[in-house]
Amino acid sequence: MFDRYTDALTYARIVDFPSVGAMWRAKVGEFPDVVAIVDDGKQYTYRAIEEDVARFRAALVEKGVGKGDRVGVFAPNSYDFVSAYLAVVTMGAVAVLLPPHLDERALYGCAVKFQLKAVAFCRALEAKLSLLRALAQDLPLLACDERAEHPFPVVCCDREDPCAVLFTGGTTGKSKGALLSHRALMAGTKNGCYGIRSVFGQRYFLVLPLTHVFGLIRNLMTSLYTGSTLYICRDTKNMFREMAAFRPTILVLVPALAEMALNLSRQFGRNLLGEEMKTIICGAAFVPPYLIREYKKLGISLFPGYGLTESANLVSGNPTPLEKPESVGLLYEGQQLKFVNGELWLKGENMMSGYLGDEEENAAAYSDGWFKTGDLAHMDEDGYLYITGRIKEVIVLPTGENISPAEIENKFNALESVQDCLVYESVEDGRHILVLEVYPRKAELAKFEAEDKEGALRAELNRVNAALPAFCRVSRIVIRETDFKRSPSMKILRNGQ
Repeated sequence: MFDRYTDALTYARIVDFPSVGAMWRAKVGEFPDVVAIVDDGKQYTYRAIEEDVARFRAALVEKGVGKGDRVGVFAPNSYDFVSAYLAVVTMGAVAVLLPPHLDERALYGCAVKFQLKAVAFCRALEAKLSLLRALAQDLPLLACDERAEHPFPVVCCDREDPCAVLFTGGTTGKSKGALLSHRALMAGTKNGCYGIRSVFGQRYFLVLPLTHVFGLIRNLMTSLYTGSTLYICRDTKNMFREMAAFRPTILVLVPALAEMALNLSRQFGRNLLGEEMKTIICGAAFVPPYLIREYKKLGISLFPGYGLTESANLVSGNPTPLEKPESVGLLYEGQQLKFVNGELWLKGENMMSGYLGDEEENAAAYSDGWFKTGDLAHMDEDGYLYITGRIKEVIVLPTGENISPAEIENKFNALESVQDCLVYESVEDGRHILVLEVYPRKAELAKFEAEDKEGALRAELNRVNAALPAFCRVSRIVIRETDFKRSPSMKILRNGQ
């Protein structure tokens, strides 16, 4: 299905690998002298990375780590993270990706829950290891830059062997560890290659956390798969200065960051994004059609997509965003879907093996082998997928009507003057009403000819509201001066309004 969106030669290069180890060995052989990672002013070629990784594999073996053992990787975005992660998964062990913001108690809790055999840590986070050192004295702790004297070779695992554990809120909001097999992780990586014309030999810029599935698979793994170069931005305060200097060709962003980049590029010029920027991959939240249109004016194609931690990130991607800007696109190969009472259910080679150590959560998440995403969705006659909300966010009014806040929000988000919005239920004077909070795009607001800018905005919002079914209409509209509270992945915190 995606072959029509690239040339035949490029499409033929997107091939299956049974494991990360098999892929990595092939790519080191194919691109030995290509710079794969740029971090903290240093460049690392594929060959140089493998030399470091092989000796870190050996260091793990010397500490008693073997195939199938779980190893915590505790590092911020850095070459330390990349080399440690690659070492763990290419020796047949399982990388448990520990977010760097974890405190010492949470870190110890993860070590116990996931029965870690060792922890690879960045020296900058060493102070957080104190509880581990005190209470788990037999647990080997290795700095990510440790190296054994002699290398240890790549271990090519079977497809179903476990590969990595990533944290997710899943469908219940409770933090869980999603276990991804080599099959799933490689399916997600391969899916990241589809839907754009040029995918090999690109220059990626990393700002998303590598402990998040979007950053790990669509940023790091797809970059490595395609012989590309990945620049690691350690501090988002320096993001645009470093971006202009590095001149990336592809960005992987969440919508809130894409909005920020757009606003700053208008203020300081197109070159703020780097003069060679051509593509933005955007997901993890609803992508406003406004962003697609406005980036196109700058000569940049923005492609929305949809995925979950449980699906190794990539379920669908939109290769024709200007034609269907509200869609998250076409389903990637190797998957099946169905809709049950409006909820999207999935099966496929990219799906997780389950939540590690959470049998109760697994029982709730699956039905007859189908993973219940918790997302409300539908598909059009052309096979394009649309996400319209989350089941857990559905509001049941006293009248019995079920309301999906996200579906209503999308109607208001279609206005160019609206950067983001939130719909929620409130009880006022004994009545259950819907409230809309709006954070406007100030640049678009400034274009209103009316002297009363807020009044003009309210008129636009009221027109949209009037067109909604009566039971979906909001009773009160609040115009915000500041953005919403957001999670680390930049999603609006619905309970933080």
